[in-house]
Amino acid sequence: MKTAPTPHVPVFKLYGETQHWPTPDLLHCESIPERSRLHDWRIRPHRHVDLVHILFISRGSLELELEGAKQRLEGAVTIIVPAMAIHGFHFSPDVGGHIITLAKPLADHLNELMGESSALRKADFLRLNQPAHTQRIATLTDQIDQEYRHPAPGRNRLLEALVQALVVELSRLTAYSDRPVKRHGPRQHDKGRQHLENFQALIEAHYREQPSIEQLAKQIGVSSAHLNLLCRQLAGRSALQLLHERLLLEAKRQLTYTNMTVGEVSDSLGFSEPAYFTRFFKRNTTLSPRDFRLRQMASNESAK
Repeated sequence: MKTAPTPHVPVFKLYGETQHWPTPDLLHCESIPERSRLHDWRIRPHRHVDLVHILFISRGSLELELEGAKQRLEGAVTIIVPAMAIHGFHFSPDVGGHIITLAKPLADHLNELMGESSALRKADFLRLNQPAHTQRIATLTDQIDQEYRHPAPGRNRLLEALVQALVVELSRLTAYSDRPVKRHGPRQHDKGRQHLENFQALIEAHYREQPSIEQLAKQIGVSSAHLNLLCRQLAGRSALQLLHERLLLEAKRQLTYTNMTVGEVSDSLGFSEPAYFTRFFKRNTTLSPRDFRLRQMASNESAK
């Protein structure tokens, strides 16, 4: 008996974008109207393989679809969307608030700090019925937005500290919630998702060594061909692309936030020669490492 095909769910970096993570930061912050008005206030169901969303809605209403469950929400509310969770939104035009997107390395770090109590571990929403709770979340969200948009010395550390404080607040608020979002219907590709999560964990632990995909697949217990198939089905990229994206992210961070030479960055990321690193970086960004650093410096100066 033939089974019905699994509906295709788009995989995006940020909604509507398929390019590399647009910043050397481990987080991205924007107001909800910034992106949703470009799509007539409707963000259709999609997922991210290596991003976590934190939404704070301060006003307006929305129809939320999260892991197959639909809910209409009004007023102050927070929404957590972990990696791989299918989610969609239909906002009212008067919506206010922000969406903070965490790259997986930062989300994993916060989950490790918070343990099993971390609010980032499950897809969920929480109505903020008490003004004091709303104010605390709103204040932290505004501080993150201001720091993100107006770079200053120590920006990276302060952003991570503010996000950590936000996750602590959200974890406290959700600690007594017995309303996790339930998926509708049977879970699809559970084993495949677990293999992908294991692969991402191995990337995070070993990307500086630039292991082969065959080596990583062997540690997971699958063939490299099967691993590639899973990555393309669930992440929309090949296994090698996922490894290279993590290398590129770290290269951008080191070129932006450290005084390491291009040669030192190259060596720290496992390249045998700086020329190989330069070719890798330029192929993925169209800029040489030096030109990328100069552009980041100019951007930071203009933002002061």
